[in-house]
Amino acid sequence: MTDETKTLWWNDDTNSIMLIDQTKLPVELSVIEVKTVERLAEAIRRLEVRGAPALGVAGAFGVALSAVSCTSDAEFAETVAADAQLLKSTRPTAVNLAWGIDKVLRAMENLPPEMAKFLALTAAKTIAADDEKCCMLLGHNGASLLPQIGTVLTHCNAGALACSTWGTALGVIRSAHKMGKKISVISCETRPLLQGARLTAWELAHDNIPVTSIIDSEAAYLMRQGKIDCVVVGADRITRDAVFNKIGTYMHAVCAKHHNIPFYVAAPASTFDLDAVETDIVVEQRSRDEVAAFWGKPNLPEGVPVINYAFDATPLDLVTAIITEKGVFYPPYDFSSLGRCNPCR
Repeated sequence: MTDETKTLWWNDDTNSIMLIDQTKLPVELSVIEVKTVERLAEAIRRLEVRGAPALGVAGAFGVALSAVSCTSDAEFAETVAADAQLLKSTRPTAVNLAWGIDKVLRAMENLPPEMAKFLALTAAKTIAADDEKCCMLLGHNGASLLPQIGTVLTHCNAGALACSTWGTALGVIRSAHKMGKKISVISCETRPLLQGARLTAWELAHDNIPVTSIIDSEAAYLMRQGKIDCVVVGADRITRDAVFNKIGTYMHAVCAKHHNIPFYVAAPASTFDLDAVETDIVVEQRSRDEVAAFWGKPNLPEGVPVINYAFDATPLDLVTAIITEKGVFYPPYDFSSLGRCNPCR
C-alpha cells in the first residue's frame, strides 16, 4: 500500500466513517460505510478494522460520529458517554482505542452540543492526520536499524491496515525499502485468523517488497539456519515492563534472544501505558470458533475446549529496542521523554 492509501477516513458528505473491510482481504478490497456507533462497534469486534493505531483513529471517529448524529440536545452528553463506553468495551487490551476515544471526549467536554460536535470532529480528524505523520517519523527512525541487505521476520499485521496509513513495523520496512535497502520479509501467517498471510503479505506484495509467508512455528528453525537477520513487530500496549502484541510474539522474542537476533518493537507513543505493569492488563480472549474451524470446516472434536488469547506479553528484557516517532529507546528503558502517554487510564 502506498502512503496515499487510507485504512479508514471520515466522509464529510455523509458524516460517516469509511473503512477497508480487512476480513475480506486478500480476496476482495472492499470499503464499508459506517453510519452508526453500533455498526462501528461490530466492525471492531469482527476485526473489520483492527491494529492499535487504527483502533485509536476508529475510536476517535466513533465519538465524533456519536456527537454529530445525536439529535437531542437534552440527551447529548449522556448519549455520547454511553457510545464511548460501548466502543471501549469492544477490545480491552489495545490501549489506543480508549486513548483516541478519551482524547476526543476531552476536546468537547462541558461545551454546548453544536460547538461540541464541531470540536469532536476536528479532534478526530487531527488524530487521524497525526497518526499518519507519526508512522512516517517512526518508519524513518527505525529504517536505520535494518541491514543494508537482509531478511526481516514480522508477526501479525502492523502495516498500513493497522494504522491510518504507512504502518509501524511495516512502516519501518517500507521506509528502509524507500531508502534503497534490499530488504526481504518473512511474514508469519499468524493463526488463527491469518493476519500475517492475508494482510501483511498482501500489503508487501502490493508494494513490490519481497515477502515469503511461513507457518508461525517455523520461525525458530529459520533463525537456527541463519535465514533471519532481525525481527520487527508492532505493539497493542506497552507497559513499564512488557510489550503486548499478537499472540505468538513472546515465542518469537524468546527464540530471537537464543539465536542472538535483534528483536525490535515499533509503536507510537500513544501505545505506551506507563502507569501500568503486565499484571494490570486484561488480555482479551476470543471465541472458540476462531480455532475450532478453518475456512468454515471443523478441525476440532466437538466439546474440546480452546484457550484463544488474542495477545501475549513480552518482557522488556527480550526487546533489543523500541522504535517510536520520538526516537529509538534502548535498555535500560527510560521512557520519561515520552511524557504522559496514557491519558485513557
